[in-house]
Amino acid sequence: MACTTNAFALSLSSTPNPNLPSDFNPKLTKPLTVSLRGSGTADLNLGRLALSRHTQLTRRICANATQVTMDQSVAAPTIVEVDLGNRSYPIYIGSGLLDQHQLLQKHVHGKKVLVVTNTTIAPLYLDKVVDALTRGNPNVSVENVILPDGEKYKNMETLMKVFDKAIESRLDRRCTFVALGGGVIGDMCGFAAAAFLRGVNFIQIPTTVMAQVDSSVGGKTGINHPLGKNLIGAFYQPQCVLVDTNTLDTLPDRELASGLAEVIKYGLIRDAEFFEWQEKNMEKLMARDPDALAYAIKRSCENKAEVVSLDEKESGLRATLNLGHTFGHAIETGFGYGGWLHGEAVAAGTVMAVDMSYRLGWIDSSIVKRVNDILLRAKLPTTPPETMTVEMFKSVMAVDKKVADGLLRLILLKGPLGNCVFTGEYDRKALDDTLAAFCKS
Repeated sequence: MACTTNAFALSLSSTPNPNLPSDFNPKLTKPLTVSLRGSGTADLNLGRLALSRHTQLTRRICANATQVTMDQSVAAPTIVEVDLGNRSYPIYIGSGLLDQHQLLQKHVHGKKVLVVTNTTIAPLYLDKVVDALTRGNPNVSVENVILPDGEKYKNMETLMKVFDKAIESRLDRRCTFVALGGGVIGDMCGFAAAAFLRGVNFIQIPTTVMAQVDSSVGGKTGINHPLGKNLIGAFYQPQCVLVDTNTLDTLPDRELASGLAEVIKYGLIRDAEFFEWQEKNMEKLMARDPDALAYAIKRSCENKAEVVSLDEKESGLRATLNLGHTFGHAIETGFGYGGWLHGEAVAAGTVMAVDMSYRLGWIDSSIVKRVNDILLRAKLPTTPPETMTVEMFKSVMAVDKKVADGLLRLILLKGPLGNCVFTGEYDRKALDDTLAAFCKS
């Protein structure tokens, strides 16, 4: 049966150290090589916990030469560019960026803005965002729609609330949608922007680690279906992504850990030096050290931006960003959306993917141990819920987006740390053995 196999390896020449000079700019030590062959439950709302620690960053890390003119009394943001030709856009990363209104206003089209947020984030940051959009800019009018908070609301019914508000507010094709929140809000707002009047401008303001390092970057938008996660959606790029690291001050510990699952992923699939940095700095990340968090966000965004620039529509290479996600999405769907956070499901799914890679003889046992160790240090699960069965996994994975011509393709580690493959060419017994090892029935 025909399948597509993509194998690649990437090495970054920089030393992953948060105390880097301001002009640090990592370069590839060799070109990226891509080989293409063939074609072939409890409802939990933890709220946002106020933390007393001050997180003002005192230095500038510059990801490239792009400059933004602003008050010299405030720190300039780190800027990572997503290179997509005429659809390229910047990711701004820094402390207090919501107070730098010119950053946001330069990416607003037209005179009408719709801010899409949720019941948790709105009391914390909605007024600040409205002020940033309108300060010194009285011609702009801002509407908002506040959605219920949680993965279980990432569906068509909730999405219609965004369209209802946009139509009631008589928004036109020159309007701008602004996603203010985590991954659920970003995905739904982006999908609404892609579909409303067949496409309007939108901006991402992610407020969780998960969204800041992954879901807000790259233009994947969509909603869930009862039979599978993210099966309905579109590729639709934002005008910019604005990452204000101060929004992490109110992030619950569980949400922080969930986001770190995606950070760990980048090290495993393409950036071994970054993974080694994480092993040395995980306690700093868990303790919300501002320098460590800023560096982890920056390095993650650089990794994702480069992959998206090479493979925007996920024809092969970009699929490797989904390490652990096929197993993880099965957990989310089978266990019930919202029962586990996305990063928790991905963490357990990553362990399963690593286990299968080892059973295939593609990695050695030291990588298996290092993956388990770092996930445990990040306080993430390393096994799926006890209620998940082999049949539940197989049923959900059968409708995964990476299935092609009836063949389930997986992202697995192969070779030294930092290397992976996206392939349907594997011994099916290894998959069966992995599922059996992690499920009671």
